[in-house]
Amino acid sequence: MSESANVFVLGLDEHNRETLRAIPHVRFHPLLSIERLHDPDLDPGEVLEEARAALDAFDGPIHAIMGYWDFPVSTLVPILCAERGLPAPSLQSVVKCEHKYWSRLEQAEVIDELPGFAEIPFDAERPPGHLNYPMWLKPVKGFSSDLAFRVEDEEQFRDALAQIRDGAATLGDPFEWIMERIELPEKVARAGGTACLAEEEVSGIQLTVEGYVYEGRPHTYGVVDSLNYPDTSSFLRYQYPSELPGHILDRVRDISSRVVSRLKLDNTTFNIEFFWNPESGETCLLEVNPRHSQSHTEITSLVDGRSNHSYRVDLALGRKPALETGGGDYAVAAKWFLRRFSDGVVRIAPDEDDIARMQRDIPGTSAEVLAEPGTRLSELSGQDSYSYALAVVYTGAADSEGLQRSYELCLARLPFEVEGIDEAESAGEK
Repeated sequence: MSESANVFVLGLDEHNRETLRAIPHVRFHPLLSIERLHDPDLDPGEVLEEARAALDAFDGPIHAIMGYWDFPVSTLVPILCAERGLPAPSLQSVVKCEHKYWSRLEQAEVIDELPGFAEIPFDAERPPGHLNYPMWLKPVKGFSSDLAFRVEDEEQFRDALAQIRDGAATLGDPFEWIMERIELPEKVARAGGTACLAEEEVSGIQLTVEGYVYEGRPHTYGVVDSLNYPDTSSFLRYQYPSELPGHILDRVRDISSRVVSRLKLDNTTFNIEFFWNPESGETCLLEVNPRHSQSHTEITSLVDGRSNHSYRVDLALGRKPALETGGGDYAVAAKWFLRRFSDGVVRIAPDEDDIARMQRDIPGTSAEVLAEPGTRLSELSGQDSYSYALAVVYTGAADSEGLQRSYELCLARLPFEVEGIDEAESAGEK
């Protein structure tokens, strides 16, 4: 394609725009803001009409429409592409992935590497007999780890179920609007978009397979390790490429290919999360996402010399992506999450000058501040149920030890001061 292609990106944000600019011969256009698409009172019909109007008003050819966010972006892209004859996965295949219960039903048809699971009625007093504690309760359609609860007994089970019942409709209701546009199996139609899923807890090392499907054939291009803060379920860092044994990587790649083929994903990137338990040797599929992870964009760029965005751009333009890895400036890279595990009010946070000095003095690093001064941590969006992310830090290095050293140097350059809630309230803040 000699001239630049016009690619519209749903929810194009400034952070990812910078990475996308490195892709040659493409002009990226924002299609609705991420704030609009993450509106807690989202009406998907209204948003869809706004997107259509913006596309119709564009004075020029539209070569592709894509996105890299979860619902509703993941489901709006196939609708808009189908209307304009552009490459994209089918809406049904995307919903099969995003409806956690439907996804488990499909996975169970082709693999054994999954936990015990069941849909749970909101009036249930206890889980079904075939499930054992500890387990996780979560809505069938959720955001990040919001409303996901680990439970160990019936009291915790009922408490978590009540919280999910009260909050599931925020995403579940607009998700049901999407579900009405496709054919559903009886079990999924009966559950709807606001149901609750229980899954037995699995443990081990978490890892994520990234790949794409082109003309019905799955390909994997990388595996990322996800490492937690000690004794928590909150991520400390994502590290790429994975350091796990080769036979484990081969196994999760094979499982991923079988699952995405069963789900009939095509013309899209995907990422699939797993647990591998080194003691038992068991592998367990956690979740299938019908998109690449924008959280891995910087670390794939540092190692491969190209971001994972580039695979999705190729697919959106109808091109088979080239599998090119290892061409970057660093052998390994990590995305670190600087967290606090109790509520508080941010008093001091790094500014642009702090970050610029850090990047200048420590090669292969960058950072993004998530909590500005004056922010109460419990009011931040997109957090998990147990911690608050203050910032993310990216490091590239020759080995894992180098990643750790760079991160520790970065922390010294990123001043944060957070006042506990008791202190803030005694000072007159609520």
